[in-house]
Amino acid sequence: MKTYLSGIQPSGRLHLGNYFGAIRQHVMLQDTDAEHFYFIADYHALTSVRDAARMRELVRDVAVTYLALGLDPEKATLWRQSDVPEVTEISWLLSSVTGMGMLERAHSYKDKIANRIKPSVGLFTYPVLMAADILAYDTTHVPVGKDQVQHLEMTQDMAGYFNGHFGDVFKRPEAVLAANDSMAKVPGTDGQKMSKSYGNDIWIFETGKPLKKAIGRIPTDSRAPEEPKDPSEILLFDFLTLFLEAEELKDWQDRVRVGGVGAPGYGHLKQRLIAAIDGTFGGARALREEMLADPAEVDRILARGADRAREKAQAVRDRALLACGLR
Repeated sequence: MKTYLSGIQPSGRLHLGNYFGAIRQHVMLQDTDAEHFYFIADYHALTSVRDAARMRELVRDVAVTYLALGLDPEKATLWRQSDVPEVTEISWLLSSVTGMGMLERAHSYKDKIANRIKPSVGLFTYPVLMAADILAYDTTHVPVGKDQVQHLEMTQDMAGYFNGHFGDVFKRPEAVLAANDSMAKVPGTDGQKMSKSYGNDIWIFETGKPLKKAIGRIPTDSRAPEEPKDPSEILLFDFLTLFLEAEELKDWQDRVRVGGVGAPGYGHLKQRLIAAIDGTFGGARALREEMLADPAEVDRILARGADRAREKAQAVRDRALLACGLR
């Protein structure tokens, strides 16, 4: 049977990039005939979150976000990464056979350094822990965006290095790209990739004046509504593409391209985007509030998920220890 696995960091409120790039795909996949494992990567988040109360709050928020957006704990296993300590043991085993040169070439590490994020050993060795996250559950398929393919390839290499030394221990996972990967490319309000680290994100559950303010940050120019414009040059259309049906999207694009009397201005596009966001996430907002009011149930879901995940990780850990002479 196939085993799907992915994780998401609780390093800040989840945004539209997280939804279209990961969460939506995870929820859709849970109805396929396979095992599904999704974890909250709190170990990874330690490279940026240094407040205990904040960490607990963010972990709970990720759990509630997934559940409110449709993840069914009876179909998919959801748990805290730190509730399965076997992952850190496997991470050390992998680090023993992984060269520093590979880690130095990691795109995510180089991108963060380029954006003046202070490096740490944890940030540098992130790909090793990520590989352990994947290999610990005999994962066969990992849903990723194109920007994460390199990390999966590094995981495959690490599994190969270990197996080459100690025998056939770890299964080789394969990447699963979204059917329409362009839909997973969510820009930030500045036109760059949406990221909590860069401060250009829009929270999934934003509403009211804060949502209006966030959409208002999306840059436009001073051209009048009646002036014909190329929709591909208007950042707002990159957002509208995520939410609107093809027919309606084309209508907006045609009207902007032709211009003239009655052509929509940037304000009209922003109003339509706000309405589309409200329509997409309105029901999930209400479910989220219900779950936040019952934190004990959320904790029970995570605990049950951790029990299932740990049983699998222990078997893989023991197999690895035996292979390299530590059992």
